[in-house]
Amino acid sequence: MKSHHHRVLVIGGGTAGITVAARLLRKGHADVAVIEPSSVHYYQPLWTLVGAGEADAADTERAEASVMPHDATWIRNAAAAVDPDTNTVTCEDGATYTYDALVVCPGVQLDWDRIDGAADALGRDGVSSNYQFDLAPRTWEFIKNLRSGTAVFTMPSGPIKCAGAPQKIAYLACDHWRRAGVLDDIDVHLVVPTPRIFGIPAIADNLDKVIADYGITLHTLTEVTSVDAASRKVTLQAVAEGGEDGTLGYDMLHVVPHQSAPDWIKNSPLSTGQAGGYVDIDKHTMQHVRYPNVFALGDAGSSPNSKTGAAIRKQAPVVVDNVDAYLAGRTLCARYDGYASCPIVTSSHEMLLAEFDYEFNLKPSVPLLNPTKPHRAYWYLKKYGLPAMYWNLMLKGLA
Repeated sequence: MKSHHHRVLVIGGGTAGITVAARLLRKGHADVAVIEPSSVHYYQPLWTLVGAGEADAADTERAEASVMPHDATWIRNAAAAVDPDTNTVTCEDGATYTYDALVVCPGVQLDWDRIDGAADALGRDGVSSNYQFDLAPRTWEFIKNLRSGTAVFTMPSGPIKCAGAPQKIAYLACDHWRRAGVLDDIDVHLVVPTPRIFGIPAIADNLDKVIADYGITLHTLTEVTSVDAASRKVTLQAVAEGGEDGTLGYDMLHVVPHQSAPDWIKNSPLSTGQAGGYVDIDKHTMQHVRYPNVFALGDAGSSPNSKTGAAIRKQAPVVVDNVDAYLAGRTLCARYDGYASCPIVTSSHEMLLAEFDYEFNLKPSVPLLNPTKPHRAYWYLKKYGLPAMYWNLMLKGLA
C-alpha cells in the first residue's frame, strides 16, 4: 500500500486538532492533513448542563464535515500506530502517512474497566456519567426522578478532562432538588481523590461554602473502585492517608472513569512511559522531548495543566508558531504558561470561573469580578458565550 506524504499531519479532529489545522492554514501552510474517523464533532463542556437538564444534547453536536477547515485534507480513518523514527503514522486499515511535522492530539480514552462493574451498570438503575454523549441525558432523567434516598458523585484519581465536571453535576443536582423541595430528603455524597475540593485555597474555601450550603458530605483522598449494581453499592478506597475505605449505598450514582492516552500512544516511542502514557512534551514549547518534529496539545499531551478546552485555546497558537518555526529552521520562541480555566457551575444561575497557570497563579480574564467567587454573569458565559466562541471563532482559528 502506497504511503501518502503531508507537510503537516494532525492526529485528531477534536477541539485541538481542528483549532490547530485552522490556524496553520491561516498562517499560510498549504498541506495540512487531519486524521479523524468520527463523522460527528462534540462540544463536550456543555454535557454537564445536559446532565442537569439545562441544555439539549443536540446542541452539543455538529457534523465533523462542518467544522473541518475547508483547505485541510481530511483522512477519515483512525490512527493505530506511530513510528517517529521513520516519520510514519499507520491507520487502522493499514494505510500509512508520512510527515515533515506531526501534531498529536487524539484526546484521551475512558478507562471504564478500572472501576469494577461500572461499565455494565451505566445507563440503568440510577447509574450514569456526563462523560459520554449518550449518557448525559440519562443523568438528567435520574436526577429529575429522584425524590429521596442517596446520591453519590465520584471523581477518579489521575488526570481527567474537565476536572471540575464531577463536582459541577453534584451542585446542579442539589440546586434542582432544592427547587423541587426534596433536597432535605436526599443524602448527597461527593467522593474526590484530592485533599481539598480544588487546588487553589481561595477557590476551595468558597466551594466548601457551596458544599456546606447544599448539605453535601465530602469524602476527600478517596475514590470509588467498584460498582455493585445488584446491591446498589460502591466500594470506597483511600488513595492516601486520611482517605476512607468502605462501602456506600446509592439510589443515584454519577460515576467518572479514569482516563489515559489512547493505547496506541502508550505503546509508542512518543509516550512518557508512565501509567497515563501521555505524549512526552516540553510543557512550554509543546515540542516532543526526543523527536523535534513532533508536537502535542490537548488532553493527550503530558503538560501538567488542567485538561480543558480553555487550555487548548492557549496551547494552539503556541503549537502553530513552533511548528512554523521548526519547519522554517528557526528557534522555537512561543511558550505556553499552563493557562487553563475551569468554569465551575454552582447552581442553575451562578458559576465560578477559575483561571490559573502552572503555578496556580490566578489569571482572571475579567479582573473586575472576584475570580474566587461564583457570579451570575459567568453562568450566561458558560451557557451561551463559550459555546458561541467555540463554534464561531476557536474552531475557525480566530480565537
